Amino acid sequence: MEMRNIRSINKRILLAAGLLVAISIAIGFFLATGFNVTKETVAYTVPPTRDVMVPVNFTEVAKRVSPAVVNIRTVKIVKGGGRVFRHFQSPFGKDDPFKDFFERFFGDIPWHDFKQRSLGSGFIIDKSGFIVTNDHVIERADKITVKLTNGREFDAEIIGRDQKTDIALIKIKSRNDLPTVRMGDSDALQVGEWVIAIGSPFGLEHTVTAGIVSAKGRVIGSGPYDDFIQTDASINPGNSGGPLVNMKGEVVGINTAIIAGGQGIGFAIPTNLAQSIISQLKDEGEVVRGWIGVTIQDLSQDLAEYYGVEDRKGALVGEVFKGDPADKAGIRPKDVIIEVNGKKVKDSRDLSRRIAEQAVGNTVSIKILRDGRVKTVKVKIAKRPERVERYAKRGRGEDMGLGMSVSELTPEIANKFGVSETEGVIVTRVEPEGQADTAGVQKGDIIKEINRKPVRTLEDYRMGLEKIKKGDSVNLLIKRRGVYLVIKIIK
Repeated sequence: MEMRNIRSINKRILLAAGLLVAISIAIGFFLATGFNVTKETVAYTVPPTRDVMVPVNFTEVAKRVSPAVVNIRTVKIVKGGGRVFRHFQSPFGKDDPFKDFFERFFGDIPWHDFKQRSLGSGFIIDKSGFIVTNDHVIERADKITVKLTNGREFDAEIIGRDQKTDIALIKIKSRNDLPTVRMGDSDALQVGEWVIAIGSPFGLEHTVTAGIVSAKGRVIGSGPYDDFIQTDASINPGNSGGPLVNMKGEVVGINTAIIAGGQGIGFAIPTNLAQSIISQLKDEGEVVRGWIGVTIQDLSQDLAEYYGVEDRKGALVGEVFKGDPADKAGIRPKDVIIEVNGKKVKDSRDLSRRIAEQAVGNTVSIKILRDGRVKTVKVKIAKRPERVERYAKRGRGEDMGLGMSVSELTPEIANKFGVSETEGVIVTRVEPEGQADTAGVQKGDIIKEINRKPVRTLEDYRMGLEKIKKGDSVNLLIKRRGVYLVIKIIK
């Protein structure tokens, strides 16, 4: 009897549990359908998982690249010379009453030679020992020591240097094959893409820092071929010459510059710019750049409207040097170069880079805009002269009766005089005690107007002065270190 009662109770418990499950399912169904059983049930799917925005870690990339990243130590012997008292800065100036005292007691003590040491980074691109670094890392070094990740040290020799792009190639000799990096396509980099910088900041060997690409095509005034990748991956003293690497483990830049006092702002030379430089240094020991023999400038809004260039893309020809390739091809001053080999020209800097990258002897197709009409000319590339300034002075020796020589503002001349202007005429020489010197004109002054008439090119300058008679006054609007001045000269 007791067994029957127990079985009966168990059955009731099971029935109650089943009923509760059924009720729960029903409630869930009604809630999911919004209490509307007459409509079709809505199919709900879980949204696909998004890609992880931040990599879990950079270990694999660092492991792959680090063995080919090297620490570079240099020693430069600074030669002594002179006497100590000659370097003493007296508060009494030229009439120093203690001059004899210092000459008697310190004049014969030599200024001893001393060793100036510096640190940098580099990366191996060839198993035989070719290493890429920055030119400023090994500049004027008397001894270069390369240290690998495994602690081995080698003396290095300089294969070639290029100051204009701050790239250098050195080499070490090893009996065994050395680890190398894989070069990537810097043009494929996207702003916001993750990159890592590897180097030896502050002498701390093989430090890895991560960040993103902040911008591309940055111009920071370091030279005529500026085209930097900007990144917030920490680049500190000692990182110079090390690789900037993408998440595939490919080198996409050469760490080269930082902005003093600017945290999170570093710059790297794109590999696509560096590749041809490295190849030339490896094969020839120097870089030979193309040249067509023109001065160029960017198109301002006014100039673009004047010449009918709607998108402001192109470079305005300021002067064509007689006998050079552009002159032989028929290019003239005031032509606007809009294409090279079928590719649009963005600005004067873009044009300079494209021509420089051309091999000497190549013939390029250049499309120009002249008097509202498009014309195509063929130009044979020549070798760029070592000092472009000598070309800039060609045909500019006359001073138009003002006692000074001037030049159009080319990127090279602007860099030489440390100015950021891209338009105008710059004073390159002032004759001592001449009219310009007496009036206060200085070398490096930028002439913006003559008697209220704009001066954008050398031709503007010449035409402006030709209209002024001898003995009449000339009012020059001059820009000097960012400040405008008006200087009056009697012609």
